[in-house]
Amino acid sequence: MLIGLLAAATQAADSGQAYSGRARQLAVQVPRLEAAVRVDGALDEDAWTRAARLTGFSQYQPADGRPAEEPTEVLVWYGPDAIYFGIRAREIHGDVVRATHANRDNIGSDDQVQILLDTYNDRRVAFLFGVNPFGVQQDGTRMDQFGGGAGGQSGAGGGVGINPLEGNVDLNPDYVFESKGRLVPGGYEVEVRIPFKSLRYQEGGTQTWGINVLRRIQHSGFQDVWTPAVRASATFLGQEGTLEGLHDLHRGLVLELSPTGVTHLDGSPDSSGWHYDGSSEIGGDVRWGITQNLSLNGTFQPDFSQVEADVGQVLLNARFALFYPEKRPFFLDGLELFDTPNQLIYTRRIDDPDAGIKLAGKVSGMNLAALAAPDSRSGSLTGSRPWFGALRLRRDLGRNSTIGIVSTTREDGPDHSRLLGADIHLVHSRLYFVQLQAVQSWSEAGGGATRGGLYEAMWDRTGRNFGFNYTLHAVAPDFRADVGFVNRTGIVETRLFNRLTGYGAQDALLQTYSAFIGFDRLWPYNSPRLNGAIEGGESISPQARLRGGWQLAGAFGRSFFSFDPANYAGYAVQTSAGGVADTVAYAVPGLMNDLFSAQVSAQTPTWRILTASASIGYGGTAIFREGSRGHELDASVTLDVRPSTQLRVAFSLAHQTIDRARDGSRFSTETIPRLKVEYQLTPAIFFRFVGQYAARKLAALDDPQGRPILLGGVLTTPLADNELRADWLFSYRPVPGTLVYVGYGSTLNEPDAFRFGALRRSVDGFFGKISYLFRL
Repeated sequence: MLIGLLAAATQAADSGQAYSGRARQLAVQVPRLEAAVRVDGALDEDAWTRAARLTGFSQYQPADGRPAEEPTEVLVWYGPDAIYFGIRAREIHGDVVRATHANRDNIGSDDQVQILLDTYNDRRVAFLFGVNPFGVQQDGTRMDQFGGGAGGQSGAGGGVGINPLEGNVDLNPDYVFESKGRLVPGGYEVEVRIPFKSLRYQEGGTQTWGINVLRRIQHSGFQDVWTPAVRASATFLGQEGTLEGLHDLHRGLVLELSPTGVTHLDGSPDSSGWHYDGSSEIGGDVRWGITQNLSLNGTFQPDFSQVEADVGQVLLNARFALFYPEKRPFFLDGLELFDTPNQLIYTRRIDDPDAGIKLAGKVSGMNLAALAAPDSRSGSLTGSRPWFGALRLRRDLGRNSTIGIVSTTREDGPDHSRLLGADIHLVHSRLYFVQLQAVQSWSEAGGGATRGGLYEAMWDRTGRNFGFNYTLHAVAPDFRADVGFVNRTGIVETRLFNRLTGYGAQDALLQTYSAFIGFDRLWPYNSPRLNGAIEGGESISPQARLRGGWQLAGAFGRSFFSFDPANYAGYAVQTSAGGVADTVAYAVPGLMNDLFSAQVSAQTPTWRILTASASIGYGGTAIFREGSRGHELDASVTLDVRPSTQLRVAFSLAHQTIDRARDGSRFSTETIPRLKVEYQLTPAIFFRFVGQYAARKLAALDDPQGRPILLGGVLTTPLADNELRADWLFSYRPVPGTLVYVGYGSTLNEPDAFRFGALRRSVDGFFGKISYLFRL
């Protein structure tokens, strides 16, 4: 009864035009009002009664096409200098709204609404503005292609996955906008103001912007959308609606100055005891909106420090470099425009520049992104100061397709690494896309010149019940991408993956269920014979989503590996005959076949105070350091506890053990628990503690016959490293760009894992930062 009265009162009060997504009324005529409202979460000003109303939401997850169970209404209008959104999110199941006073971008466990604004109306990239019921903000960008930007991992997206609502989202960029929300009987309301200064958008007096609105309901695990988006499509943004008739937008001068002061006091032991060295720097960033759609960013003595350590990763049996996402402020604005297949631009390659300049935007249907920065000498092999440069151009083709060019260079005195490439992404027949890429690199190091190519062809189908992703990928041995993240060369690889998906009835226990069937083969680049694969496997991975938000998954697979002789060039083996020690050459093992493995995982619904997940896997593995067969156990647990609306406790544990198959002896053990505690005192002030312990133990190396291995003529010895890292942070950040950070971090070590009584500091440090955003 109460909900019905509220709905009737709302309809009576609002005289604005209604646009139902389910009725495909997707072309919204947005009223322009010469009005001012106070952003307080109460939609009681006269302007809201004249706003356009977006109604008729549909379910997207777990099953698309059904009418949304929870009523949602979004009001939209604009003034001379900003666009305004009012959200009325109703809840028919009682007091089940999930809401906390969280730090910015940390609302993944809350009920939330995301506004996607495609200001170029190109259906390829959208600004994301999210809010929870209290108006806590989440912002970033969303893309259909590649995914991750130059500081995030690329992915093909599309058919093999279930096309999750999150899509290719990067939440690292921060935009200045206002929001305030409140709980009301039967749901919540939020008020949002987005200044035009915070956006890049097309030139022209009258404009059309793309729009979609997403709502996540945590108690049920459902996700709703305004436009009736379906899974049977190669593009999510391509199904958006439009805001039409936008005119006389007053962006004004866009000039942002962010002077920054940073100070460090770093401690370490020396012969006289504990010693501290301090340093301070004054720098800053500047952002100039040259036009409505083109921005120039510059930085001097940039603050590239991180206030939170990267999450620890299991690495003792890793063969290739590990990936870490970009978090540094200067690189984040427009980062999505640097995105390429195969991560050819990876800004974390630039270690510690003194300055940098970046140009990003869209001109006449062409996405443009350019970056140049001199790096520190510490990363140079010649003693010179390396220079990094990157250029990315991507032009729209038709409604959803693109063609792009990428060029990068790293100049290090007489040495260099340069590349030039092209790629095309063609969406066809609604369900399919084809992606092609060809890249050539030219490098010189130590007086020797090399060149090599990278080539990829991908075909993808995103169907509701059946999808696939078929990829052929080749990288020459001499290909180098010193400004990118290509961690394996000299290979030809084919990947064939298929997906089958079914859907239960609306109230069934089993909401969705899928099976992913994979086939992978890898050959050496110079001899890709069909029967000469050096690595590969087959797998089947079932997944299920249950009513209420439970998620279950499993995997079973077979793999095989071979060992590259070049990786064992310095190896020898110690033998003993008649009590006399001798040394013989290390025999590189042949193909290691039939490595079977299995894994299961589960994730709970997002309850009011707890979300948890766990996984465990066991199976055969190749021990690459020794060239032997092993058995690997992997386990992980995550807990996200919310005792109150202001306190969050996140705990994770990753554990891996590898035993030798020949005798069951332990090769390695890694255990990494991590604890993060955050307390949000006010919307602008929060405290954080992060503690991470990494216990790693590695046995002395033996060959597959159990004989000791020598490296460079020296017997290997067991290794043990037990490190505790603790970081404390006080943060005051009223708006992005204006902040005060004060922190302390310490690294401690001990000889025996998890004893804690013998922990000794190895390094520590105090950290302070102050920055202020001047917005002209």
